[in-house]
Amino acid sequence: MMHPTTQYAFDVLNTDYGDMCCELEKLACKRHLDDLKKADVPDFPYVFDETRANRIIEWYLICRHVRGPYAGQPIVLEPWQIFDHGCLYGWVRKDTGARRFSIAFNLRARGNVKSTENSADCLYSMCADAIYPPGRPDQARYEMSPEISCAAVDRQQAKRVWQDARAMGLASPDISQRLDIRKNSITHKNRDGWMLPLSKDLNNKDSGAETYVSIDEYHAWLVSEIKDTLYSGFGKRWQSLMSIISTAGLNAENNPCRKEQRHCEKILRGEIQDDSYFVMIRTLDPGDDPHDEKNWYKPNPILRQDTEYSRTLFRQIRAEHNGAYDSGDHQKIRTWLTKRVNVWQETAENKYMANCMEQFRALAIPPSDFVELTKDHEAYTGGDLAKKIDLTADGYVIPLRDGRFAVCGHGYMPESGVKRHRETDRVPYDMWAEAGWCTITPGEVTDYSYIEARMHQMESDNGWIIKELCFDPYQATHYMQEREKEGYTCVEIRQGHKTLSEPTKIFREYVMQGKIVHDGSPLMLWCFANAVEETDSNGNIKLSKKHKDDSQRIDVAAAIINAFCRALTHEFNDGTLFYAPD
Repeated sequence: MMHPTTQYAFDVLNTDYGDMCCELEKLACKRHLDDLKKADVPDFPYVFDETRANRIIEWYLICRHVRGPYAGQPIVLEPWQIFDHGCLYGWVRKDTGARRFSIAFNLRARGNVKSTENSADCLYSMCADAIYPPGRPDQARYEMSPEISCAAVDRQQAKRVWQDARAMGLASPDISQRLDIRKNSITHKNRDGWMLPLSKDLNNKDSGAETYVSIDEYHAWLVSEIKDTLYSGFGKRWQSLMSIISTAGLNAENNPCRKEQRHCEKILRGEIQDDSYFVMIRTLDPGDDPHDEKNWYKPNPILRQDTEYSRTLFRQIRAEHNGAYDSGDHQKIRTWLTKRVNVWQETAENKYMANCMEQFRALAIPPSDFVELTKDHEAYTGGDLAKKIDLTADGYVIPLRDGRFAVCGHGYMPESGVKRHRETDRVPYDMWAEAGWCTITPGEVTDYSYIEARMHQMESDNGWIIKELCFDPYQATHYMQEREKEGYTCVEIRQGHKTLSEPTKIFREYVMQGKIVHDGSPLMLWCFANAVEETDSNGNIKLSKKHKDDSQRIDVAAAIINAFCRALTHEFNDGTLFYAPD
């Protein structure tokens, strides 16, 4: 007989149950089944221990619901929860018996008991988590002085998991006899240790040795310092575990949860090998109609069982859907999409790349391949040189014979600006500079000679032939005059709607058609994700920032669009035009 964990994976992949599951959930199930086949191979270091999986499943039966219609009743895990926990706790190392996974990422919609699970898992780590050495099931080794951190973006959210764990512990005679549960503290009666809520305060956390870390609603975190610091303390315990739980959120390009999700998707698709990371992402598939109620089961696994709670939740999701879309309020619609069907949204309804940012990201190729693809081609370079005290940028657009455009960009920031942005809005220009995506210039203002030097380097290293230099004339007149003296053709790109609208619209159309290729620059992607669409009375558009003094810059995107204006007129050596409008 299959273990329930394995049975669930089999059903998802081989029965009609899988119709309620998204591609990423199916990939997680396939990963489990594939690893089971590998377990008998001598050099595969992990084995699925059904006893360890059963241990966490049985633990939930002594935990009690603390709110809602089931308050006071034992928690009985549903099949999808059994799979998640069975995998996370059942896979162990063959040599030591220690748990395989040290980090878990679990994304699903609101109302699917994420925080309840983390509260119960915190208590498990305090009371029952142990290593069983291979061949010695009677020799359980418990961690002395367990340290459990309930971390969130603010203390109130952090205390939510902690307070639920406290209430669970008090409601269970089995748990309460093991723990000393007080108003503001939870400790183990025999092994000491503690469970604490934790928010933004990082003081003294470098010396921690957590056994379990709950990262709650990660989408709301602006930076990842707390998570990274806590994770850096791992290695001091036998089998530390970090559990990241969240719904989707607003798609800020530097949102740490969004970055983590992209990394996790690569693990599920086999693009990255990380045997220490458990991943479960439940969301809509690309192309799914969010108005089709059958699709709501994918991000809301709790709807798959017919219970009083699931029926009530389904009615609530439907009511919120109808209210949001009937109102036409973009904010309500974005909230419903993120919280109820787990789909990331832009922060504003008029984001330039609102419907194709992920498509744009997927058009990236490795930088070395980008250089090889564009070597010895003619290129158009665009500039956005308006602010010498902030980000300045250049962009390159290279027409390719196969009908695509290759684009890339680079930023320039004075060192004083880097320090200011790192402290105020956490934009990582210093990290981008270390990776080669931007250049930090000395002093208080950007030295334009660095832009000139890099252009010459691109010509030399890549064999690019600079066809035209395309600049916003504002504050760039002297720079353009100096380049003309060197023999370059310089073209002014007026920054009005009339000049920019057609190339701005065509660029986005080409992204959606897969006719753009780029080098994956995170700075460039960030700038495009920040850009909003400014529309005049005639429906013409151009790129803009959300606010005049917004730190979410668009300069690299603006530079690329400037170059794209002229690249659309490109004529190859044989006289053929690159672009011929319909």
